[in-house]
Amino acid sequence: MDLWPPYVDSDYVEDVRSFVRQHIAPIADQIDRDDIYPTAIVKTLARQGLTTITLPPTYGGGGKPYGHAVALFEEVSYASAAVGISLITIFQAQTIINLFGNDAIKKEYLPEFAQGLLSSYALTEAAHGSDIRTLDTKAVRAGDSWVLTGEKSFITSGSAAEFFLILAETPVGVSVFGVPAGIENLSTYVGTNSATFGLRNGPHVNLVLKGVRVPLHHLIGVEGKGVRQAVTTLNFSRTLAAAISVGIARAAFDAALQFAARRKAFDQRVLEFQGIQWYFADMLSEIDAARLLIYRAAGALDRGEEMERYGSEAKLIASKVGTQVASLAVQICGAYGTMENAPFGRFLRDAKAYEIAGGSTEILRNTIAKYLLRGVQNATD
Repeated sequence: MDLWPPYVDSDYVEDVRSFVRQHIAPIADQIDRDDIYPTAIVKTLARQGLTTITLPPTYGGGGKPYGHAVALFEEVSYASAAVGISLITIFQAQTIINLFGNDAIKKEYLPEFAQGLLSSYALTEAAHGSDIRTLDTKAVRAGDSWVLTGEKSFITSGSAAEFFLILAETPVGVSVFGVPAGIENLSTYVGTNSATFGLRNGPHVNLVLKGVRVPLHHLIGVEGKGVRQAVTTLNFSRTLAAAISVGIARAAFDAALQFAARRKAFDQRVLEFQGIQWYFADMLSEIDAARLLIYRAAGALDRGEEMERYGSEAKLIASKVGTQVASLAVQICGAYGTMENAPFGRFLRDAKAYEIAGGSTEILRNTIAKYLLRGVQNATD
């Protein structure tokens, strides 16, 4: 019984599933337990062309539609959401450079992703959180360089990143800069609030810039348009984030189904109780609905139409489904579901963390509501 048929090329999906079974699933618990960035896995995925599956072939990418990226994130996260979250910062960096970068920075860095370049997307600051309209990190032009000063906080994948995309405020507004990790006057440290209970791919780091100098062409896109560029990039990554949540939900569902089919209670299998069957019927329906919406959102990305709507909807629904399914899986499995050597605690922690990370439920609702308000306003003008 194949409950999760591929929505893109089946040979491609089966290759990803085979890799996941062999290389990710056996160490998924260890990645979570030790809170480590899965460097070797991500580098191997890069060498196989999977981390650049949607990049144009000009830059060493696969040039595939975004459904292929969605499938990658769904299958990888079925085994380990921590690996999924490690990949998402790489796709964010590629996306913003490919969409908005000048030719020089595209040629310099986009081919490096196919070689395994690890990257991080540094938006957050301690005093501003999700509000990136004004920032304490500043950038000023000095001759043939930009000079960046400030501190970014709680940066995902920052513990292993070799390249950062950093938002900083210039005299004309928030802008985006590409900054290599080994550059002078750039440092990271692990703060007191660096570890999370889910999506554990290494401690979040603080990024300190003390007069970091980068070439002029390391400005991504138009000076002062960084917020718009960052939001557009998030429209892409939220669809991939939704796929991570669906991967978690699928894993929790399958593990609970296997338990319920084998476990006996009161002289019958747990799965034979009608109440348990209803749980599974609801979960399967909700996962299927979330999957359909995610691949619909991937199509919107390919067409460049209504990306904000469908990406936000996909993450809103999928993240809720992930948490609901993970929670019900624990309930179905009873005491076993609560044991530390069972995977259900990891599923639940990862799923709940992604209701907040990458765009919280409240932010997503606001985004969708603004989309509707604009439509109503345009219709009445």
